[in-house]
Amino acid sequence: MNHIEKIAARLPEYGLDAMMITSESGERYALGFHGEGLLLVTRDTAQYSTDGRYIEAAREQVEGAKICLTTPDKGHLAFVREYIEAKGLHNIGFESGAVTVDSHRKYAQELPGILTPAQKLLDDLRASKDEGELALMRRAQEITDEAFKAILNFIRPGMTEREIAARLVYEMLSRGGEKVSFDPIVAAGSNGSRPHAVPGDRIVEAGMFITMDFGCKVGGYCSDMTRTVALGQPTPEMEAVYAAVLAAQKAGINAARAGVTGREIDDAARCVLREAGYGAYFSHGFGHSLGVDIHESPGASSKETRPMPAGAVISAEPGVYIPGRFGVRIEDVLILGETGCEDITRSPKDLIVL
Repeated sequence: MNHIEKIAARLPEYGLDAMMITSESGERYALGFHGEGLLLVTRDTAQYSTDGRYIEAAREQVEGAKICLTTPDKGHLAFVREYIEAKGLHNIGFESGAVTVDSHRKYAQELPGILTPAQKLLDDLRASKDEGELALMRRAQEITDEAFKAILNFIRPGMTEREIAARLVYEMLSRGGEKVSFDPIVAAGSNGSRPHAVPGDRIVEAGMFITMDFGCKVGGYCSDMTRTVALGQPTPEMEAVYAAVLAAQKAGINAARAGVTGREIDDAARCVLREAGYGAYFSHGFGHSLGVDIHESPGASSKETRPMPAGAVISAEPGVYIPGRFGVRIEDVLILGETGCEDITRSPKDLIVL
């Protein structure tokens, strides 16, 4: 069953006659394609409209949907309106998590029937990845691992965070990544205490930790990993913090499987850091789901009380951030199964000293 068929099969459960998909990530999930278009999925058919920039590619790549070419005189909503009226459709779902207030107002003015928020329909489907999605994510992660191996031979004292970040992008794209999953994070020394530090002109020097968080996309699906390395010999305190973060990550990985809640996975890692005396310096959740988007749901955090589904793909990324001094984060990507999880990140995790 392809993704259009999966969406169609869920429509009766939500009382919907059709689902209108307009976001880039929704379009990519449903079609394996993005052309700034509009997809309408009914219980037995699907229609996709796009403009002249993407029409040839859509006709070549999109399967399972009628392809319509928009023009200045006939846009996406005109095609949707015609289809709704011809089929007598009444209840139309939309991506309530992605549609703006202005867009919703326009839909309500131009389309017949009832517009029903239905973000959960897509989110629930996207939470569990199928084998085709997993194959793309495995390849993206392989490329990311290869980029990490390459960057270890590139980093030298006197470089800037920005130079290292640029090289990471080059290494991933030159190996087959379509684009980055997100702007890479490279944080050296005291910048490492900021989990989402922006790479700048800080020069890396001996005695610093360097945290690198990066990933790429293959077939529209993301990879994600973080490694913290030492440039020159670290202090005993730095080694102790690194060891605590690694132990916390392993504890969370050991707890990660389908059927447990994100809170339970998070707590397994958080307890390790608390017992090591670093609990106050772990300022975010253990991990997040990823797929077409770098952040999806459900997450492995203290707020997540839903059981994880089989096939969920989550990050495993505890960290310790000591303000003004340094930080450590280690991140892998896990595929959850009924009895445990598969870690698809292959890069070494023992502390690397450059």
